Amino acid sequence: MHGEMLSLLPQLRGFARFLTGQAAAADDLVQETVLRALGALEQFTPGSSMKAWLYTIARNLFYEQARHRRRERDVMSDYARRPDRLDQESGNAEGEADALRDLDGAIWQLSPLLREALVLVGVQEMTYAEAAAVCGVTVGTIKARVSRARAQIVDYMGPGGPGGR
Repeated sequence: MHGEMLSLLPQLRGFARFLTGQAAAADDLVQETVLRALGALEQFTPGSSMKAWLYTIARNLFYEQARHRRRERDVMSDYARRPDRLDQESGNAEGEADALRDLDGAIWQLSPLLREALVLVGVQEMTYAEAAAVCGVTVGTIKARVSRARAQIVDYMGPGGPGGR
């Protein structure tokens, strides 16, 4: 069980990064998530998804920390704010780097709920059922959020949108 938890850390960190928008805050969130998970390991149901369980702990912890700081509005504002642009790597073609920045911009234009659903299903490769369990909503709600997120990205990236060419 510990090995499975360990193997999920890179994906958990990626999810935490989308929640917090900052690498250092994501590392702190992952660390606290693992500590809580280890402390509550007897509550994990064998045979269920360890990934969904860890993501649920991380998500709940993120919102709990926001409430405790009594700065929920500031935290959500920071969360919705777009992170620094991707640095161009020397090996990338300029067009590919522009496309990645445009996609990055499109993702950060989504509302936090739509972005969260898209990241869980599209980036973290969770099933709709796992993502629904993490977010505490129905599978239909997650499907609708992912569909809306994809549609908004298509609009953003289209010829008339800010990210279109």
